[in-house]
Amino acid sequence: MILEAAMLQVREGMELEFEASFHKASHIISSRKGYISHELNCCIEAKGKYLLLVNWESLEDHTIGFRQSSEYQEWKSLLHHFYNPFPIVEHFQKVDLS
Repeated sequence: MILEAAMLQVREGMELEFEASFHKASHIISSRKGYISHELNCCIEAKGKYLLLVNWESLEDHTIGFRQSSEYQEWKSLLHHFYNPFPIVEHFQKVDLS
């Protein structure tokens, strides 16, 4: 399993509109092959700052299966205009501590 993490900075005053658009966009990502789950968290200390966490079966399910799909274009049109600056997306995998 791969964890996608993106720190999102939403333009000031657009937080409620962003959250409504993200709710609409959630069906897009959740319908993709390899998708497991996602959550959106808002920062307590910094207004407009969100943390998006998405679990994927593989890195390619996100980077190729989702990002290169026509559905991603709809995701972009719903969400990308809210961000300033544009977020950096990173991928993580669980460390086996046993």
